[in-house]
Amino acid sequence: MKILFLSTWYPFPPDNGSKIRIFNLLYGLAQEHDVTLITFRAQTNDKPGSTELAFCDRVISVVEKEYIPSSLKAMLGYLSIVPRSIKATYSAEMAECIRKTLTQDPYDLVIASQLGTACYSRYFRGLPALFEEVELGVPYERYKNSAWFKQHNYISRLVQDFNVCTVVSEPEKRLLARIAPKYQNIEVVPNFVQVDEYREIERHTQPNTLIFTGSFRYAANHEAMVWFISEVYPRIRSHVQEVSLIITGDHANLALPQAENIRLTGYVDDVRSLIASATVSIVPLRTGGGSRLKILEAMAIGTPVVATSKGAEGLDAVDGQHLIVGDTAEEFADAVVSLLQNGGVRQRLANSAYQLVCEKYDWPVVLPRFLKLVQRVGQN
Repeated sequence: MKILFLSTWYPFPPDNGSKIRIFNLLYGLAQEHDVTLITFRAQTNDKPGSTELAFCDRVISVVEKEYIPSSLKAMLGYLSIVPRSIKATYSAEMAECIRKTLTQDPYDLVIASQLGTACYSRYFRGLPALFEEVELGVPYERYKNSAWFKQHNYISRLVQDFNVCTVVSEPEKRLLARIAPKYQNIEVVPNFVQVDEYREIERHTQPNTLIFTGSFRYAANHEAMVWFISEVYPRIRSHVQEVSLIITGDHANLALPQAENIRLTGYVDDVRSLIASATVSIVPLRTGGGSRLKILEAMAIGTPVVATSKGAEGLDAVDGQHLIVGDTAEEFADAVVSLLQNGGVRQRLANSAYQLVCEKYDWPVVLPRFLKLVQRVGQN
């Protein structure tokens, strides 16, 4: 089939959860279909490389528009039935790229990844279309008021333009079914990793080292670290004084509470070696949605995980078997301390978690399901 894939993220390098998912899906699709990618790119990424996405037949990139809540467009959005973030970041260039591409060549299917490109659905109505990864957890928690009502109504209308919508977890599926009860075509396609790519990474564990991976440009990550450093970390240090914490990713000049033995690495090309060097990977998220690729990466590498219930949400991981869950500061700290002090428990947890990833979240398990879904939609 000839597929037009629309992406909210420029998917290279695949250095966050969304990019990893999009890159993996694109690469898998390109093995069986002709794929044209139209993607937003960050303003700082002025000249994407010509070979990094060479498996696609064609790549067109458009500079994204930053959402500035105080801008005139965003303020006028209060008067619109369309969410302010969609209204303020609308790209005429993206709309024209979609229109022109579909005029020039016949396509069998359009895949719109995330809300940032699904909102251009009026430009491909009439074609088989798949809304890939409808994420509702974040806006639901952020806008439990009139703003969520607007988002709710907008998405319930928008999904009608698509033959099928995918979500990454059962909780996301239930939430979408609740806001669009008449829409029946919702499929769960979980996040996944290519486990083979992690087998070559050697673990040289640094004692008493914790790691958190994630950009602070995603507000839930910054909120998680503020809570962890202020409420959890002191409790851990009272038992393991020599403990240290590594935080990777773009920190967006956002402040954190003062504490000792914390290293902010900033952006890292490949965080896998750092994850492999850590004793424990922490995921103390308290807001957000979807399912956590940072957990799957740690599990594939063999680094045991401590997470909140929200951090582990959407994964078929059992507390005490595949990871340890702690929702209060005391519970989270106790879980981390127990792993730092007990190598046998760490190894048992890591082994069980690795088996889980291989059975349920590996490329050969998940990708064929997605490809079968694409084939079904494209042949409608």
